Amino acid sequence: MTDPFKDLSQAEKKLIQKAHFPKWYAPMLATLTNKRFSDPAWIYECKFDGERAITHVHNKAIKILSRNQQDLNSTYPDLVKAFQGIKSKSFIVDGEIVAFENNVTSFSRLQKRLGVKEISLKEALQTPVYYYLFDILYLDGFDLRQLPLKSRKTLLNKALSYKDPLRPTEGIMREGEEYYRNACKQGWEGLIAKRLDSSYQPRRSSDWLKFKCHKSQEFIIIGYTPPKGSRKGFGALLVGYYKNDQLCYAGKVGTGFTDDLLLALKEKMDKYVISHLSLTEKIRESSSVTWVKPVLVGEFDFTEWTKAGKLRHPRFKGLRTDKKATEVIREEPQ
Repeated sequence: MTDPFKDLSQAEKKLIQKAHFPKWYAPMLATLTNKRFSDPAWIYECKFDGERAITHVHNKAIKILSRNQQDLNSTYPDLVKAFQGIKSKSFIVDGEIVAFENNVTSFSRLQKRLGVKEISLKEALQTPVYYYLFDILYLDGFDLRQLPLKSRKTLLNKALSYKDPLRPTEGIMREGEEYYRNACKQGWEGLIAKRLDSSYQPRRSSDWLKFKCHKSQEFIIIGYTPPKGSRKGFGALLVGYYKNDQLCYAGKVGTGFTDDLLLALKEKMDKYVISHLSLTEKIRESSSVTWVKPVLVGEFDFTEWTKAGKLRHPRFKGLRTDKKATEVIREEPQ
């Protein structure tokens, strides 16, 4: 096999470190910002509305892992099969698993696959997913994380051959503001701006920035109200987030549900019903609320935060299984 590192400069070769194949590299996370800019030192990529996944391939063993190290092999057997066709024998890649609705990535559609513990390859292909790869962290005995992003992307393209459902993440340089406007017009969630000379850092970093077209983030489900009229399951979700280890109330969410989802979500919540919950403020309608142990995490869209610190026009998008409730905070742009 051709040496994938032969075109690296001497300075870059000094940055790659010989290393045993690791059990885990923590993912690099992007920082939310309200700034929009164009800069040739940055690359701008689609912000996918999906599930982050880091894949380990070593001596024919394939592990697809969520960002909190959950094994996703049985959820995505179609992706496991795709990696079996890759010639490189030892690598770790980072990317996002998505499903599409009308040519736009849809977290709601991905719900049909998210959290499914066991699914056959035939069943998986009925709800097709695609894995967009945007980074490589390890290759053929070397830790690549100190290399600049531009060099890692070159190695990513050398190490992998792309065939659906594996896809490269396309990006553009320079025209960040125009690309952002076009992304929002097309219904994308937004862009991720990445500094081309940045290393891969195991934390949230300002070298990767989120340009969101609309506001969305994870919240913890902390309770629900009873249904009214012909509505099934429950009326609205109560959601919250942590601040300084205290649970804060973010508001009620009553839209984004089908009848089947209302019933399925209530059945899931009822496994965690508790008699009371300690919050930083009193909830006016608390007497009618069924409280839920703060373990379930959902993804929500909303238009803005009110002055009182509540969500305006929130909408439920789906449950997340790849983030712990204790990690959910209010995202503030920097």
